[in-house]
Order: sequence, then structure tokens, then C-alpha cells
Amino acid sequence: MQELLRIIVTGLVADPSAIEITEDEPNEEGVIVFHLKVAPEDTGRVIGKQGRIAKAIRVLMRAGAAKNNQKVQVEID
Repeated sequence: MQELLRIIVTGLVADPSAIEITEDEPNEEGVIVFHLKVAPEDTGRVIGKQGRIAKAIRVLMRAGAAKNNQKVQVEID
């Protein structure tokens, strides 16, 4: 799942080397939280107008996780 998130975000940012993704252990509900950090100048590109790109990233991640019977959440830091 972490690799899927990296592939999605790499196409959006100007500085792919600044992408940092950390993964938390599943919580009591079984949700895995991914923390995404990008360069400050790329934050707007990842979030998008009114958060549309961020919502799309979260939808894609949930769809990918559903195939593996997992639950995921993406936080953009």
C-alpha cells in the first residue's frame, strides 16, 4: 500500500525525493494510517483546490486496501 501511495504522489510533486511516507501499526479498529510528507512548495499540489486531489488520493488508497481486506487512512502532514 505504501508503494501505491508513493506512485500516486510522485506524479503530482515537483520534488519526488522529498516524499516521506510513514505507516502506523493498525489501531483497535484495524485501520492503518499513512502519514505523507512532501516538500512545502508541493503541499498545495497534493491537497489541490478545496482538497479535491487529497480526497481522490484517499479514495484510491481505500479502493486498493479493500482488495486486500484492509482499512487505510491517509494524513497529509
